[in-house]
Order: sequence, then C-alpha cells, then structure tokens
Amino acid sequence: MKIPNLKYQIPCKFQVSRKFQPLAGFTLLELLVVISILAILITLALTSFSTAQKKGRDAKRKSDVREIQSALEQYYSVCGYKYPTPTNFYSVGIYCNSPSIGILPTVPTDPKGTPPYYCGGTCDNSGFQVCAVLEAESPTGFCVSNQQ
Repeated sequence: MKIPNLKYQIPCKFQVSRKFQPLAGFTLLELLVVISILAILITLALTSFSTAQKKGRDAKRKSDVREIQSALEQYYSVCGYKYPTPTNFYSVGIYCNSPSIGILPTVPTDPKGTPPYYCGGTCDNSGFQVCAVLEAESPTGFCVSNQQ
C-alpha cells in the first residue's frame, strides 16, 4: 500500500524555532557601569561620614576645654585666688588642698586619644590659657583663657 502525498501538514507542538534567542543576563559593559557608580557612591558616603566624625570630635574638644576652664575658675575662687599649675592638674585632676575639695577629679582627655589639651601662653598661678587642636575646623586651634 502506498501512502498518498499529503498537501497539508499537521502542525506539531514541538517544532524547534530556528531564530536565534540571546541568553538572558547583563553585558560586561553594563556590569562595569553599575560597579563604577556603586564605587563612587560608597566613596562619597565614607567621606561625608569621616567629616561628620571629625566635627563631632571637635565639638567634644571644645566642650572639654570649656569644662576645664570652668573648673579652673572654680579653683581660683575657692582656693585662695590663684590657679593650679598645669603639671598638677593634667595628671591628677583639679583638687583644692585647703579646703579639701575635688573640683574636677578627672580631667577630660582628647576623644581621639592624642596628647591631652595643652597650655598655651600663660599657665601659672596668675592665669591660664587651655587649648585644643581641632581636626575639621579652621583655625585648627581652640583656646580659652582665664576670666579674672
């Protein structure tokens, strides 16, 4: 028996398409652009965070210097109208011997752990000038002096 030649073909569900379909994904150029943008954003974020930290430490330094100034003024009025010498109060705190009062038992230290606040200008029993070195501000020094 001979099979007749059919004019019409029956469509098949499993026909293979001969068109080229690209694989899903990103090109190398797209990945490099995204990585570059992320690197720039991270750099900007770290820079602004670092600046904020420096400004915060500077604010703490100014507060500490004013606290030392206040304690020295209290010492002056309580302990016979004279100021302590800086060699005494930086290491052991600010104490008055007569009457026995601890005015500032622990002198504040620099927030970064660098050398302590220093004495600029006059620092003896007749006056003082306490200074701190700032990181983010200009001028880089902040000083307060006696009010008497």
